[in-house]
Amino acid sequence: MKLRCAVLDDFQSVATTVADWSPVADSVDVVTFPRHFGSEDELAAALEGFEIVVTLRERVAFPASLFARLPALRLLIASGMRNSVIDHAAAERHGVTVCGTASSSTPPVEHTWALLLGLARGIVPEATALREGGPWQSTLGADLHGSRLGLLGLGKIGSRVAQVGLAFGMEVTAWSQNLTAERAEEVGVGLAASKEELLASSDFVSIHLALSERTRGLLGAAELGLMRPTGYLVNTSRAAVVDQDALLAALHAGTIAGAGVDVFDIEPLPAGHPMRTAPRLLATPHLGYVSRSNYRTYYGQAVEDIAAFLAGSPVRRLG
Repeated sequence: MKLRCAVLDDFQSVATTVADWSPVADSVDVVTFPRHFGSEDELAAALEGFEIVVTLRERVAFPASLFARLPALRLLIASGMRNSVIDHAAAERHGVTVCGTASSSTPPVEHTWALLLGLARGIVPEATALREGGPWQSTLGADLHGSRLGLLGLGKIGSRVAQVGLAFGMEVTAWSQNLTAERAEEVGVGLAASKEELLASSDFVSIHLALSERTRGLLGAAELGLMRPTGYLVNTSRAAVVDQDALLAALHAGTIAGAGVDVFDIEPLPAGHPMRTAPRLLATPHLGYVSRSNYRTYYGQAVEDIAAFLAGSPVRRLG
């Protein structure tokens, strides 16, 4: 009898086509769910009887209470090698093996620049006006060359964003709690004296920090108030790094020129969420990691994880 495998949040309905599932086809029946389950009750009902679950990034929390409601579950696969919303101790208690996959940093780097360029050149309002018969030109684009890009975080993604900024002829500076002058010099960027100095002196600010107790709420009303009225904020990292109410207030008041946001406090965003209608906001539905090559990796390695688990030798274990 075949095992049942559920693939969650397959919004584009591509999980079974971007990768080859034939290596486990004789042992596993795959069911994909293209819609997000908004509550634990919905999720528990949908996953009843499934021995294997593949979850996308950190979209779905797996707390102890959910593991307790899924007695058939034996293997949980998360795309990426770090997942903060899975209770790994509970998984172990319930006999569930948790595995991950690789995840490329290239798509979020590229998406950061899609948002930044879209903001700088008013792409969405200008394209919308052209389609709808609106005015021929209504915005004045911001120049990248010669402007200052401030990076909060200079890790794997931040350093690659920096290289693109330098190629555009931007002056790039960076800051984080642990950033050293040596690391900044290695990447070829300046080290800001403080978070406050970076915010006050940058034309564009882009966030590339992991979420932790130190970074949660790092940018609040006081910090956003330091930004230039012509400045733009881009966040493809984690929503909670920025106080969402403070960001909405700044966008409505026009104290910053705009923001490009790919991450939200609730995902998917409810229909009436204020981020859907905020002015000066270019928002995308968490597309930073969503690319064909990344999905090939996610689901291709999910198949490998399943095959290894069935063979009794799990790979890429998390926890």
